[in-house]
Amino acid sequence: MSENIVRLMLRLAARCAAVGTRFGLACLICMLALADAVAQGTADSHSYPNRTVRIIVPFPPGGPTDILTRVLGQRLSEVWHQPVVIENQPGANTAIAAARVAKMAPDGYTLLAVMDVTMVLNPITTSNLSYDPLKDFAPITLASKNTSLLNVRAEDGPKTVKELIARAKASPGKLNYGAGIITTRLAGYLFNREAGLDVQYIPFNGSAPTVQGLLTGAVDYVIDGAATSLPLIQSGKLRALAKLNSRPLPALPEVRPLAVEAGIPALDDISTWIGLVAPAGTPRAIVDKVQREVVNMYADPVIADKLEKSGISAVSSTPEEFEAFVRKELDRWNRVFKESGIKLNCSRRRPTATYSARNDRSPGNPTMEPQCRSRKF
Repeated sequence: MSENIVRLMLRLAARCAAVGTRFGLACLICMLALADAVAQGTADSHSYPNRTVRIIVPFPPGGPTDILTRVLGQRLSEVWHQPVVIENQPGANTAIAAARVAKMAPDGYTLLAVMDVTMVLNPITTSNLSYDPLKDFAPITLASKNTSLLNVRAEDGPKTVKELIARAKASPGKLNYGAGIITTRLAGYLFNREAGLDVQYIPFNGSAPTVQGLLTGAVDYVIDGAATSLPLIQSGKLRALAKLNSRPLPALPEVRPLAVEAGIPALDDISTWIGLVAPAGTPRAIVDKVQREVVNMYADPVIADKLEKSGISAVSSTPEEFEAFVRKELDRWNRVFKESGIKLNCSRRRPTATYSARNDRSPGNPTMEPQCRSRKF
């Protein structure tokens, strides 16, 4: 039995003695049960993992969160000599997967890859949310700060942000833009508002469907993470008009910030991020073990270079730093919504037979939802 458990039992024994003989036996039984549970938890932490670990990704395959999590899962499997399975469960802006993991056993065998939408924007924008980001999860580490891009088709899209703005203003209400999560939707809303554009918004469920919607012509431009669109940009199918922050993007060094390209300083930094959490109550020893492996993975120059070439900026943090970061982001975006008066009032029903103005919603993209005006965001 560890020294810490012995100290705990001594403190509990002293408390039991203080309550007198009437409750002493019951107190002693509780003390022994608690000490046994603590000892078992410590033993489990030392042997962790001794079976398959699942990491739930709340998006379809192919997006930045999926790409990063699969790299992490492969590394953990190699280090732990245990299978690490990546399970994709998209839906409801990540809320379905988050609510499910929140109810899982806190044993470290089910982890959740979260984004800003999961931990920050869902709580701000969704009433009756089925999970609490601060109470239902044990933060492990921040994993990435992503760069989003404003993309168009290379074949027929504008060559600059100012040309895009000119096209939209020449045909009010005719252009469509797409986004896969609330954060990129919000970025599009802010761009359209600051540029004075009247365009149609078409939602998608994640990065891969968003990019597919751009390729098929369902939308005229999208805002999405660099990791998904980067191969298509490099192959000449898409064109990146701007990035949504001022951080370096080695894979696309020529792409400038949207604030600069549009001449709108208010668009300075609208970034997405990825993190890793476990169900609340997961033993700290397990949390620390996973966090250390993420740090070690990022220290590997081969992996760091692989992620960088995929447009993913790897970062890590302690659990305490990650929790503080989430709280800061909650405060930041709460202020943005209050000051801007943004309302999320588009329905979340399934698509009907009514297609967009381009009559081009692809039947092969079942994740598309009804369009709504960006000015009513």
